[in-house]
Amino acid sequence: MNDTTNIETKRGAFAIRPADRMMRLPSQFFAGLVKKVNARIAAGHDVINLGQGNPDLPTPTHIVKALQEAAENPAFHKYPPFSGFGFLKEAIAERYRLDYGVSLDPDTQVAVLFGGKTGLVEISQILLNPGDVCLVPDPGYPDYWSGVALAGARMAFMPLKAENGFLPDYQALAAEDVNKARMMFFNYPNNPTSAAAPLSFYEETVDFAAKHGIVAVSDFAYGAIGFDGRRPVSFLETPGAAEVGIEIYTLSKTYNMAGWRVGFALGNPEVIRLINLMQDHYYVSLFGAVQRAAAAALSGPQDCVRELNGVYERRRNALFDGLKAIGWNAKKPEGSFFCWLPVPGGFTSAEFAETLLERANVMVAPGIGFGEHGEGYVRVGLLSGEERLREAAERIGTLGLFA
Repeated sequence: MNDTTNIETKRGAFAIRPADRMMRLPSQFFAGLVKKVNARIAAGHDVINLGQGNPDLPTPTHIVKALQEAAENPAFHKYPPFSGFGFLKEAIAERYRLDYGVSLDPDTQVAVLFGGKTGLVEISQILLNPGDVCLVPDPGYPDYWSGVALAGARMAFMPLKAENGFLPDYQALAAEDVNKARMMFFNYPNNPTSAAAPLSFYEETVDFAAKHGIVAVSDFAYGAIGFDGRRPVSFLETPGAAEVGIEIYTLSKTYNMAGWRVGFALGNPEVIRLINLMQDHYYVSLFGAVQRAAAAALSGPQDCVRELNGVYERRRNALFDGLKAIGWNAKKPEGSFFCWLPVPGGFTSAEFAETLLERANVMVAPGIGFGEHGEGYVRVGLLSGEERLREAAERIGTLGLFA
């Protein structure tokens, strides 16, 4: 639970008592790791941080220029429409038509989000009541947990195992959990396992969701990053997908726009209406100039997307050449900018990460931070240059852990 569980802020007889929902928030597992990395850097160590998920390259120039020009437009200095400008929603729908062959109504099937993370947290509050069940991948993105906790709902975990291609096995889930479930998350290309999902998985998911009345939520944050000539499949490409759920996308990874906080939800019109309703009470949409720049990203040349994908693939290959040289055998990622690597015998994932930081000045993310079934693995990000990734492998090799 959150570290504030037993804390009250006092001044004399006055005390601040957080609402119960604040007590339900999960602990930020990785916050402590960040502190350790920063402490070592502050002490003068050259740390190669492969545990982060923050894109390291700048936003393409034409997108930045679009923002600069739009920021000078007085029309964007006013409150934007509550649900976002039509030009952005039209650009989103057109991008999906071009990339995935999916037809969407910009007015009823597109919701603008303050980044994908916001959508992933708020969707639980929109669809779940206290006591409801949400099916959550394990390992998975920890912010799924945050939204479910804020809704007062219960998580039922879907184990992602190597023998099943890191896809959930719906037949293995407890009938009680499935019968009580109102929503489910899935995420491909996957964070943290880097697995990709075939169309057949999405077809199975549509059938499963329709049969049990479960709203399906596809987290497609890494949808633009696929390797070896394979293009990631969108959930919405599947017949019936928009009837049973939504897909949440972000510009953070596709266009290196993490700090811009632009995302969107697509699909079922009623779920989209509810998202817009919730956000009407929280926000007045994104700054109009940011929306104009986002539309420029989606509607403009996509060479930058293909080039970025190539950068990550070359980084992946450089890292795995280095890993092979030191005897660390693992499956190459199919997508995303992460690698999911098995921990050598004799270590937990947290112990192994600690060892690499203390003895090699290399930071990786322990799998246990993503859920119980993440134990036995560490997540490595492809968010440093090729030479730095090779150096990280060499440093780890000097420890003799894979001999």
